[in-house]
Amino acid sequence: MAISLKKGQGVNLRKDTGFNLSRLKIGLGWNVVNSHPKYDLDAVAFVLDSAGKVRNLGKLGDNGKPTLVGGDVVFYNSLVHPSGKIRLSGDSRTGSGSDDDDETIEVDLDNLPREYAAIVFAVVIFKGKERGQSFAGVNKAHIRALDANGREICRYEIGGDTQNAPYCAMTFARAERDAQGEWVFRAVGEFAQTDRFVDLLRASYMPY
Repeated sequence: MAISLKKGQGVNLRKDTGFNLSRLKIGLGWNVVNSHPKYDLDAVAFVLDSAGKVRNLGKLGDNGKPTLVGGDVVFYNSLVHPSGKIRLSGDSRTGSGSDDDDETIEVDLDNLPREYAAIVFAVVIFKGKERGQSFAGVNKAHIRALDANGREICRYEIGGDTQNAPYCAMTFARAERDAQGEWVFRAVGEFAQTDRFVDLLRASYMPY
């Protein structure tokens, strides 16, 4: 049975809980009525090494700085991880207006190279601060996790709550290898005020 969680609530799940954690699907969906500009929620994955850091920051731009494209951050400008085992479906910029997932991240956990020890999943409202938007203004927004058999593991309903008015980002969950190399899924539910996933990266996952 899926677990419905609220802000700040978490749960740890291993394969012995009955879920098939060989693969994982993260689904993000939202519906906003009469908002101009439209709300644009983005799903992001940070792929971490054994030290808990993003090792590959992607190719360099013309200014000599990393662009994150082609690196260990999966986002709207870099949809497929270099391993080929983590894929973002695409960038929905408005939400579909239905109860379905508008963006998904699919992870082949069993075949992800051993050098990757954890994956952190987050959601951010693109330009939320600039546009005066927050999770409080999103109707029926959710982020959820499904196992390899399509069973819903857990979900957070993240929209429409006035308590979420200050927040434009949320760290949803973390999948990580235990000492035996088995995957453990942990729901997190930590909100942040930033509207930039790069700020989450810099705060916790940069290699230096």
